[in-house]
Amino acid sequence: MIDSYAGLDDCGVAVAAARAGADVVRALHGRPLARIDKGAGDFATAADVEAERAIVEVLRAARPEDSVLGEEGGRQGAARAARQWLVDPLCGTLNYAVGTLVVAVNVALRDGAAAVADPFTGEVFFTDGASAWVRGEETDALLVPTSETRLVEVNLDPPFPGAPGFRAVELLAGARFVERFRPRVVSSTLALAWVATGQRAAYVTDGSDLSGSVHFAAGVALCRAAGCVVTGIDGAPLAPAGRGLVVAADRETHGLLMSMIRG
Repeated sequence: MIDSYAGLDDCGVAVAAARAGADVVRALHGRPLARIDKGAGDFATAADVEAERAIVEVLRAARPEDSVLGEEGGRQGAARAARQWLVDPLCGTLNYAVGTLVVAVNVALRDGAAAVADPFTGEVFFTDGASAWVRGEETDALLVPTSETRLVEVNLDPPFPGAPGFRAVELLAGARFVERFRPRVVSSTLALAWVATGQRAAYVTDGSDLSGSVHFAAGVALCRAAGCVVTGIDGAPLAPAGRGLVVAADRETHGLLMSMIRG
């Protein structure tokens, strides 16, 4: 296995790992899967666990000196490793469990390359940290975000740490929002990749510190490299002291959303 990844750069490793996880997610779809309760209504399935195992196997083979932080397995590898991979093996577990095929497999090197795989279209969105592409069956295409769709993805999942000052559901009810945008809710960070591709104008979620989140790291890296505007819900750059996430295809869209959030 080590030889099969010889010569891959970090971007290639991220793509290979994301694809390995996506293969598992796709293969297990439709089978009866045990659920692992995480509390507060959250759960994982055997597909989450097996997909993470496949991802980690690739990372271990390709980059044995690096550590891994996984959604299911926690921290693995050398505690003092200079580099760390962030892994969310199945983002959209509830969608997956009920047969809704809107999920993502996220793999990101902290402050480096990243990949987001869609198990059911076969697409892999990836970045080397400078540019972003989508890989289909034959070719790679550069990602070019645009706000032309006017579709804004809004995460409505709890918890709501910004309440009562900010609740995403209230944003959707605002007259100014309805005049300019149309809401969409898919409950998967696959939607972040869609902002980078131009399929969505923006993505908004509440939350605490998301700057190093396994759920968001790959999508944020992808959007930044594609040229999107990425901030917290306060408009400041993502940082440990911040909260939430606003990703927009362009500055005009970001400015409009921030004015509505602040209003």
